Parts: sequence; structure tokens; C-alpha cells
Amino acid sequence: MELPLWDSVSRPPTSALKLIKAGRLKGKSDINPQWRYKVLTEQFGICGFGWKYTIDKLWLEPGNAGEVFAFSQISLYVKQGDQWSEPIPGIGGHRLVEMETAGLHNNDEAFKMATTDALGVAAKMLGVAAEVYLGNFDGSKYLEPPEQPPKTNVKESFGNSAPKPFQWSKATSFARREYVLMRIGEAKAFADPVQGLNKLKEIMEALQTRSRDLVKEDLDAIATAALSAEQDLSHA
Repeated sequence: MELPLWDSVSRPPTSALKLIKAGRLKGKSDINPQWRYKVLTEQFGICGFGWKYTIDKLWLEPGNAGEVFAFSQISLYVKQGDQWSEPIPGIGGHRLVEMETAGLHNNDEAFKMATTDALGVAAKMLGVAAEVYLGNFDGSKYLEPPEQPPKTNVKESFGNSAPKPFQWSKATSFARREYVLMRIGEAKAFADPVQGLNKLKEIMEALQTRSRDLVKEDLDAIATAALSAEQDLSHA
């Protein structure tokens, strides 16, 4: 089957990739949202005439340790000829209040960033950056998670029964970060999203008593990965 639109917008150029500076995928790339808007304009016309979107819902959800998440639900519309499409839904999120080593930090652009995320979710239904989402573009943050679910008890993973050779008390901050990121990836790999969310919650609850063992950069990387995993599991 020929997919002219999908094929023409599925692979972003190198210039549309942004470097990820922290976390498990440090040195990899993320997609510049402005490239998505350019693609939609090239394919359908000027925003408001050839493509448009509506913000249908904005809401907040509480997180752990006083954090608050902002979510945005949008509908994307594209035009072919004189006919507008049915609404293409997208839901995105970002942290409005996030925990840093100095305490809670407010982000006054959280809803804007959540809406940008939601637009990316909707646009991928048209094939925009599909090669990245499919895991076919090396350097993407959207790599496939591990296939097997975790076999260890997540709450125990931060205690004395942590699987050897890893020992939390003797590990560096970087090693601890990588260990937690691995657990987050395992939670994200659950076939049942509800089960995965429960495991993710257990991981973050266990981390609360260990957060002082990590430097700010590593703690921020874990928080970013946890939010991304929560979004993916919630949308599954």
C-alpha cells in the first residue's frame, strides 16, 4: 500500500533533532516541535486555513512529594480540498510544580509545553516523525522499552535485597540514577498499563527516602523519565 503523506513526513531531518542533555538517553535526540508545524504547513497550508487545532481541556493532577502535573487535551484538524478532517485527538503533559534539590519549583509554561506535547501526539497519527516513534530512527528518545516485565520486587530494589552486583549504599549517584531508570523502563514495559503505573508509583515512593543520595542532575533525569513513562502508560 502506498502512503504518500506518511512517507513524506515520517523522517525528520537532522536539523529538527534536539540534543537530550541528561538522563538515561543523554546524548540522544528529541524532535523540535517547530519542525512539526512546518511539516503541517507544507502539507496542508497556513495554520488556521489548512490546519488548525482547538484546546479542549486543561487540567491538573497531583504527583508525589508535592509535585503537580499539567495536562492538555487538543483536537487537530487538517484540510484536504474543501473538506476538514474529523478531530484528531492528542493529550500531552508537563510538570507545573516539580521537586528540585532546593525544593519545589513552579513552571509558568507548563500548560504551553503540555499543549505542544499534545500536538505532537496528534500529528503522529498522520505519520509526522513516524520513523522516530517506530524506533527506526537511531538517536530518538522514543526507543522501544525492554520486552520483559520486571522480575524483582520494586520496593525491595532500593533496600538490602537489591539484586547483586548492584548495591545502593556503595553506588555512585550516576549508578543509582541508571539503576532507577532501568526500573522505570521495566515498569513502562508492562503489557497492562494499570499494572505498569502501579509499579511506577512504587518506584517513585521508594525513591522519596533515597532522593538525598542523588545529585540534582541525576534526580531531575529520573523525574523526567518517570513523567514520560507515566504519560506513555496513561495513553496506552
